[in-house]
Amino acid sequence: MGKLAVYKYVAMMCLVIQVVVSVFTILALFGGNVSPVGNSARAMLVYALPLLILANIILAVYWLTKRSRRIYLILPIVTLLCCIRYVGTMYQLPVLHDDEEAAQKGLKIATYNVAMFGRETSGFMAQDILAEMRRQNIDVLCMQEYNDISGDKLNSNAYKEYFPYMVKGREDMVIYSRYPITNHKTILFEETNNSAMWADIDTKNYEFRIFNVHLETTGINRTLHKAGQLMTQNYEVSANRLFSAIYGNYTTGLYFRAGQAIQVADEMRQSPNPVILCGDFNDVPYSFVYNTMLGENMVDGFRECGQGWMSTYRGDKKSVRIDYIFHDQRIKGIDYYRTKLTYSDHYPVFMKIAL
Repeated sequence: MGKLAVYKYVAMMCLVIQVVVSVFTILALFGGNVSPVGNSARAMLVYALPLLILANIILAVYWLTKRSRRIYLILPIVTLLCCIRYVGTMYQLPVLHDDEEAAQKGLKIATYNVAMFGRETSGFMAQDILAEMRRQNIDVLCMQEYNDISGDKLNSNAYKEYFPYMVKGREDMVIYSRYPITNHKTILFEETNNSAMWADIDTKNYEFRIFNVHLETTGINRTLHKAGQLMTQNYEVSANRLFSAIYGNYTTGLYFRAGQAIQVADEMRQSPNPVILCGDFNDVPYSFVYNTMLGENMVDGFRECGQGWMSTYRGDKKSVRIDYIFHDQRIKGIDYYRTKLTYSDHYPVFMKIAL
């Protein structure tokens, strides 16, 4: 086979790969529009979007270097243009906030999965997190995986000086507020320990319904931990069995989260007050959970007024966005950011809402 034939063969194979990658990228962008129940393969394509986008960029560079085949450059370019909104859920261009906007009166909200404060008994971690909330001038704090007991102390006693109002949901869920709480409700999920809750917060000028949610986990860490325990006990764990267990637990988590998101979305639609949704979704942007929570009437706070890269989970050397603050379209967001507190495998997320 001559050089020209090899060149044509490689170019044809790259074109086939390009078509496949472009098709899968478009399918992935719409994978979150269908329930994973009965469509798990399509729903899981969403998680491959970063890799698919990278593949399109590499192929775009390849076509750019091939003068006689640059016509094919249109395929990755069109595909990447379709991904702009998706990229915007994780990255926003830096913008300068003017002094008038920064000084605008607002409600500052934080959501933080505190991972049981590391189960430490001195209360130091809970106190340091409280100090951070003071520094950030937080008005409403939503916590997941909360533990009220630190040794012989109650964290709620330490928090009540700054946050005089508090309501607890299911054991590990809490909402702290500097404004009066006029009503609240716990939302239980079937066949799981995860839950959600809401509280009506009266800021004198406005009353908001704040949702705090913690959806089903992926199950991957739990599966790997169990496999590690078995191996330390000299049990043989084959790669096939481990992959099967991970896939099974992951798809089960997908199904649970989908049902939980639908349940919370139904509850939000019944709210007489503007809704602010906070919490740990345990799912990525553009997933079925993300799209269901966003619905037609909610706004992703980061896309509205965030900047730079936004990742909220830092455990297991992963950097993904799974913690969110959404708000009703009737509300205006002023600022959205995170700080790199290292007391948990999550980062706290903050947002300022205009009053």
